[in-house]
Amino acid sequence: MPLPSSLSLQQEIYSALTGSTSLVALLGGTRVYDDTPEDTPFPYITLGQSIMRDWSTASDQGREHLLRLHVWSRETGGREAQLISEEIINVLHDAVLNLQDNALINLRFLGADHITDADRKTHHSILRFRAVTEPTI
Repeated sequence: MPLPSSLSLQQEIYSALTGSTSLVALLGGTRVYDDTPEDTPFPYITLGQSIMRDWSTASDQGREHLLRLHVWSRETGGREAQLISEEIINVLHDAVLNLQDNALINLRFLGADHITDADRKTHHSILRFRAVTEPTI
């Protein structure tokens, strides 16, 4: 049974992020999570909200995916979170990913928010990406 395009896309994004030696070095390990384990050391990345919409035309099927990735850091100042964010953008913007039973038409960086959480210790970057996929079968 083919994977839904959203799940296949998430798996390939995870693989691209954890396969980046420069990103893994910034994180101090392969700290990319869908469900963050308790007591995870900072910094780390979480795969956040995703929205999938129909993007079909009169002749072709397609889906639009709006994705969020979160960077979490406790280094003083927001520098670490922003450096990790930049590396995520380098890895994913216009990436060529091989999805199962789907073709990735494009993957684009849309924007980022860099904030300090209410605890005044945690720096949090929210990155937004847009992907378009089409079925290959």
